[in-house]
Amino acid sequence: MQGVGFWLGAWPWRVARCLLVVVFVASGLAKTLDFSGGVAEMQAAGLAPPVLFNVVVAVTLLLGSALILLDRALWLGAGLLAGFLLLSILIVHRFWALPAEQAQLSLYFALEHLSLVGGLLAAAIASQARRAALAVPQRAVL
Repeated sequence: MQGVGFWLGAWPWRVARCLLVVVFVASGLAKTLDFSGGVAEMQAAGLAPPVLFNVVVAVTLLLGSALILLDRALWLGAGLLAGFLLLSILIVHRFWALPAEQAQLSLYFALEHLSLVGGLLAAAIASQARRAALAVPQRAVL
């Protein structure tokens, strides 16, 4: 990809990465800027010690997002965030163990998390494919 084609391809890729991490950046910043609120959230989820969990979660969310935004080791950032989402289903959104009224909302959160895991996986694959395409010299098309 060279010339105008490269720049046209670069902008959609940047926008896609920004949109993918909005929820993670917002949550990581909220846990950092409203630290006591983040600690309360960890306590409500039954995680102890809540201060340590709040720090680990905030760092995971912000570090994973930064790697995706910078497209540097994007696979690692996607893996961190996907792991966080899957663990949050198992620890917080345990719809299978909740009463019917609470189970439905937790099921929706779990399904949303699984959709995001799919998006993160797609981003990791797209990043590798894009790097491979940029590394291969393009032949002139007549």
